[in-house]
Amino acid sequence: MFKGSFPALVTPFKDGKLDIDALKHLVEWHIEQGSNGLVPMGTTGESPTVTHAEHEQVIEIVVKAAAGRVPVIAGAGSNNTVEAERYMAFAQKIGADAALVVTPYYNRPTQAGMIAHFTALHDNHDLPIFIYNIPARSAVDMTTETMAELAKLPRIVGVKDATADMVRVSEQRAACGADFIQFSAEDASALGFNAHGGIGCISVTANVAPRLCSEFQAATRAGDYALALDYQDRLMPLHQAIFTEPGLVGVKYALSKLGLCSDEVRLPLVGLTDGTKSAVDAAMKHAGLLG
Repeated sequence: MFKGSFPALVTPFKDGKLDIDALKHLVEWHIEQGSNGLVPMGTTGESPTVTHAEHEQVIEIVVKAAAGRVPVIAGAGSNNTVEAERYMAFAQKIGADAALVVTPYYNRPTQAGMIAHFTALHDNHDLPIFIYNIPARSAVDMTTETMAELAKLPRIVGVKDATADMVRVSEQRAACGADFIQFSAEDASALGFNAHGGIGCISVTANVAPRLCSEFQAATRAGDYALALDYQDRLMPLHQAIFTEPGLVGVKYALSKLGLCSDEVRLPLVGLTDGTKSAVDAAMKHAGLLG
């Protein structure tokens, strides 16, 4: 169920409000384009700047629109365990297939604190959990030893790894077992990640190039790394251009060029500079997404 290309879905806005029609259309488009699953309400979905009610509304819309055709991993992370409990309970109630829970950010828990946080979420809910380890944003890094301890719990099933450390993938495979699901969170290094034992990517670029990202992932799973490298060459300028400024801003601009949603983002994020827009345009042309 959990493998391949999972777009970390943007949350479309229109005049400051959720654009529900655009969100539903994006779900349909991603399924048509071959995305293997969907991940609403992560950072790319602007989770820091939506209300609790909007967060839950987005999750519910995506789950209902997907209608079991692809798995939905619902963003349920917080640096407040009680708040994460709320998101986990809601995701379970409305039928999400799993929850994505980031390592607590800003308050910087110890490894023991992270074990306690994830154990509480595991023990109080029946939903499978993916740990999101992103030290650059959370200011804490879950060690391989801590990951292995949590992997002993039956419903902690995998990791979204944003370290871009290829050795870490092999270390986690050895420590957590070959069945522990490892998703890359970093598009540019997803090729090497899968070679080391990963089986997919929770991807920002897949928002705008879902078919290419899905086919790239399929090539790696088939062991056809020559074909995967061809896709990498086609996609690499897009990976780089999208992340020149915050990635969700870049990918929303790219989606607006395809007429799929507005490029509107919420403060403190702002729209792309003209130079970055030109870089994204050129990368989209290189990938064959624009004429």
